[in-house]
Amino acid sequence: MHIRLLEVRLRLYRVANIKERRSVVEGLVARLRRQFNVSVAEIPSQERDLVILALVNVSSDGAYAEGMMEEIVEKLQGSREFYLEDHKLEVF
Repeated sequence: MHIRLLEVRLRLYRVANIKERRSVVEGLVARLRRQFNVSVAEIPSQERDLVILALVNVSSDGAYAEGMMEEIVEKLQGSREFYLEDHKLEVF
């Protein structure tokens, strides 16, 4: 069994209030869950424009899990809603 944990730090563009932030984050989490079938959790942050997400994938194929996480990072890098500030991939 291969477990991959991806932690991403995202800076949101043009977020004026918490309601807008929540809308962007909820939409992103739903898209990631639907498109990649990963578990996603938001890690609390004190900054309104900073979003920290933890994504987990469990697979019997390590190469597949690794490729999926790389694809997620590429997708996040191409967003117009936020900037991918940092990411970290851990293997268990």
